[in-house]
Amino acid sequence: MAFTLLLLLGGCSSIDPYTREGVWRPMGSNEANLRIHVADPAMLDRGVDDRHADGRVMAQAVDRYRHDRVRPLPASSVSRVQATGQGPMPSAAGGGGDGGR
Repeated sequence: MAFTLLLLLGGCSSIDPYTREGVWRPMGSNEANLRIHVADPAMLDRGVDDRHADGRVMAQAVDRYRHDRVRPLPASSVSRVQATGQGPMPSAAGGGGDGGR
């Protein structure tokens, strides 16, 4: 039985989309695409400082996260989630459906 299983698994390489002959392989395409879209390729090696960043504030945020004292996000006037007044959803076991008709 184990021998038959090994024979069957050996045939998987012929249908695997990453190892099959005649299929496209990325071969560094992500890195090439990134280098095309970056304004200064040197930034990929050394990064860029943020003049407005405050390391102390960032460190305090990490400390709050590590000690489970995360502050809630400020309220936004974009959208509020409110109940619509509808009761709880009926359970699937309740049986009151129409059978998909």
